[in-house]
Amino acid sequence: MTTISPWLSVSDATEALAFYRAAFGASASDLLDEDGVVIVVRLSIDGADFWVQRDPEPAPEALNGMSVRMILAVDDPDAVFARAVAAGATAVAPIDEDHGWRIGRIADPFGHHWEIGRRLER
Repeated sequence: MTTISPWLSVSDATEALAFYRAAFGASASDLLDEDGVVIVVRLSIDGADFWVQRDPEPAPEALNGMSVRMILAVDDPDAVFARAVAAGATAVAPIDEDHGWRIGRIADPFGHHWEIGRRLER
């Protein structure tokens, strides 16, 4: 079986782990830490895996811009969008219906942008 999993660079992986848990209900596995500081962790949002690594130099906030945009397809984008904003994300584009999707975009505290939405029935 072939899979592809994004690997996000962040300046503080411990803080990122807390954010992704609070914002998206992510579960963690394959956690590598040093003295309680997260170095790298695999996260899963309802079976969709991605990795986060402490790497302050190439993190988007260090580059003053976004380096990757994620699409998180969920059953209830309004609830997930609101949860992410409550957890500390910044709303970039509010939830709206466009191009066959109900979708909005947030920026996480580490500079990564997340499209949160679901396809509309045709």
